[in-house]
Amino acid sequence: MQIHDATPDAIRAFAAVLPPGRGLLGIDPGTQTLGVAVSDRRRGVATALETVRRRKFSLDAARLLEIAHARDLCGIVLGLPRNMDGSEGPRAQSARAFARNLSALTDLPIALWDERLSTVAAERTLLEADTSRKRRAEVIDAVAAGYILQGLLDRLGHIEGAARER
Repeated sequence: MQIHDATPDAIRAFAAVLPPGRGLLGIDPGTQTLGVAVSDRRRGVATALETVRRRKFSLDAARLLEIAHARDLCGIVLGLPRNMDGSEGPRAQSARAFARNLSALTDLPIALWDERLSTVAAERTLLEADTSRKRRAEVIDAVAAGYILQGLLDRLGHIEGAARER
C-alpha cells in the first residue's frame, strides 16, 4: 500500500482513498513504546487507546493491525518525528522504515504526520489534569498519539470543508 508523506498534496491523496464512516488508527512511534489512538467513525475526535511496549517488529505490527481490524479502521496515521527546524534525523528515518515495513503487511493506507511537540502537548495536558507521575508515564505515548491523530483529523476536516464549498 502507498505511504502518504506529510505534505499537503499527499494528505489530500490519503483523504481521497478513505471510505466514509470508518475511523483511523494513530501511532506515536517511540524507541521503547508505540502510543496508540483511534478516531471515531466520523473522524472528528481522536482518543488515546493504549501504549504498546515494543518487542519485535512482527509482534508490534500484529498488535497494531489487530486493533485496526477489531475496530474496522480504514487507515493509519504514523507520527513523523521531525527536528524543530523541519529536518529529519535518525528518529524520522526509523519512523519511515516502520511505515514501509507495516505497509508490506496491510492494505490500509498509511499517512505520515508531523509530530513535532505532540509529546510536549500531551505532557502539558496530563499535568493540567493533575495526573500522577506514574500514570503520566503509563499514558503519555497514547495521549501523544491522540494529538498526532487529532492534527490529521483536523486537516482532513479542512479538506472536506473545502471540497463541500466547491
